Amino acid sequence: MADVPKKPSAPRTPLAWLDARWTPRPETVRRAALLALVMSVVIVVTGGAVRLTGSGLGCDTWPRCTEDSYVTTPEMGLHGVIEFGNRMLTYVLSAAVGFLIAAARCAAPRRRSLTRLGWAQFWVVLSNAVLGGITVLTGLNPWVVAGHFLLATALITVTTVAWLRTKEGDGPPRPLVGLPVQRVVAGLTVVTAVLIVAGTAVTGSGKHAGDNSREIVRMPFDWEVVTRVHAVLAWIVVIGALAVLVGLRLVDAPPGPRARARDLMIVLLAQGGIGYVQYALDEPPLLVGIHMLGSTLTWIATVRLLLSLRERGAAPGGGSGDDAVLPAPSPAPESAADAAPGTGPADRPAAAAGSTARD
Repeated sequence: MADVPKKPSAPRTPLAWLDARWTPRPETVRRAALLALVMSVVIVVTGGAVRLTGSGLGCDTWPRCTEDSYVTTPEMGLHGVIEFGNRMLTYVLSAAVGFLIAAARCAAPRRRSLTRLGWAQFWVVLSNAVLGGITVLTGLNPWVVAGHFLLATALITVTTVAWLRTKEGDGPPRPLVGLPVQRVVAGLTVVTAVLIVAGTAVTGSGKHAGDNSREIVRMPFDWEVVTRVHAVLAWIVVIGALAVLVGLRLVDAPPGPRARARDLMIVLLAQGGIGYVQYALDEPPLLVGIHMLGSTLTWIATVRLLLSLRERGAAPGGGSGDDAVLPAPSPAPESAADAAPGTGPADRPAAAAGSTARD
């Protein structure tokens, strides 16, 4: 959808009131999207810390922390502080998402695609907050816990897409690579998603149940078997990423997709190394937490690679960032006599304007 010029709105809602008084710069919108992405990763890491410290039932009910209090009490100790602190971070995440919604709504020109992505984040956060409460009420049921993590991964997907969309325009997508490469990357994305789902089975059948004070039901899988399945899927993803990286070089793809494939390869190698060390040391909590962080970074790198295979023109306000596809510079003439007519300094603005119109 093309950019819609901003028109002053009648102050019938708080967002319309703000829209009439504030026009954020494109850089502000990009920073708001990046903040939402960072917070969506932070909430996953802190949620992992809740599980790995055995604090999953530090607040033993929801939406209250205890039957008589909405906040943690001294009797609940450190576990209560950790669980309640993670709940409070949901409000910080919500504020970051709200900032993006407001910035996208008030930007000029108005970009409805970004506003929709911001509201999509809001609904995912709200849904996951409710699912987190169900997790507590069901006594850390491993299937619900896995759904809680996967919904958090869905939030990371939307925040990543929103961040990348702030750095490009709203023109129709134009592919930068051939259809075979697009299909391979799409397949790699699907297998990576399956890998992340398999990771929840490894965690759900492992020893980190989320609370050390009581017996927590685990997934009915053999931990050794699901761990090996997870490792096989990881190797498939690594080999696929390597094939994409080599293929992009062979077809002389633009720098953007090649850089994103390289980034994914680096993250996968680091994540694989941590996974094998974690397995050899019998799942030490610190390494499991780092592995969860690596899972989020792997998915972000995968989404970036997928979206780097097309371009949608320059973002409003310019400065598209490191994912932008820049045109190759024209070779400089060897001498003044070699310069074509109409390419002198006085003619360059007009030539540039003509190029922009054509694009």
